[in-house]
Amino acid sequence: MTIKVGLRVDVDTFRGTQLGVPQLIDIFQRHQIQASFFFTVGPDNMGRHLWRLLRPAFLKKMLRSKAASLYGWDILIRGTLWSGPVIGKKLTHIIKQTDQAGHEIGLHAWDHHKWQMKTESMSSTELYSEINKGYQLLNKILGRDIHCSAVAGWRCTEEILIQKQRFNFLYNSDCRGKSIFVPHKGMSPQIPVTLPTYDELIGQNGIDNTSYNDTLLEMIKPDQLNVYTIHAEVEGIVCAEIFEDLIIKAKQQDIEFVPLISLLDKTDIQWPVDKIVNVGNKGREGWLTHQASSL
Repeated sequence: MTIKVGLRVDVDTFRGTQLGVPQLIDIFQRHQIQASFFFTVGPDNMGRHLWRLLRPAFLKKMLRSKAASLYGWDILIRGTLWSGPVIGKKLTHIIKQTDQAGHEIGLHAWDHHKWQMKTESMSSTELYSEINKGYQLLNKILGRDIHCSAVAGWRCTEEILIQKQRFNFLYNSDCRGKSIFVPHKGMSPQIPVTLPTYDELIGQNGIDNTSYNDTLLEMIKPDQLNVYTIHAEVEGIVCAEIFEDLIIKAKQQDIEFVPLISLLDKTDIQWPVDKIVNVGNKGREGWLTHQASSL
């Protein structure tokens, strides 16, 4: 039996959009794969994360994953002296190219850095504004309403869930977990990410580029929800060969990568109600949102 794995592509930066997305589109075309792309479309201010190097956990992750070589030095200084370029306006053609290639398009963030750093302190009005700015620009680019979203950095709160309901998304992918659920009755379902990302696994327990793919494939099981996130800045650029090798090996094991929307193909199902909780996550600095029952 073929095992379906929901494939989510997070596009966080100008560099990832400009260089990573086109290469991923080419890889997907070669292997006849459709995926879900979640775009950051506002200013690229990711260089403002530099001050987090003062935090031991963040510095350890950056060194373990060799972040400078993964993401590029331009990302590490982007938006530090002045506001970064508005990705959706500068690179409209690439977002359109992704859509024309048949991939699912969703909203990741307006300002990725701001969302990661200020989620807990923003008012309801500010949260709605951040979501709406990205939503409106993506709608303008595509010429239609988008139907899904995935918060930046897996940082979600109850208030964010309430604000997202105002957009009538068919689903959201805001957390880590093990099964599809609704956070409250009547809310859009959550499709949680179930598998670790490259930067969470690499360098842990002796895992390197030669063993990463096999380690990840062993985690994919036929009797569970399988959702995997890649980043355009990583798998679309410096780790493109590794990622394409993963696709080849997955196909040999009857594993099929699919857009997240295809995991909701049962329209009459009543998804169970579950809660979200914010706790630490191995391999990352700070808290991430998790499906409560998965902990």
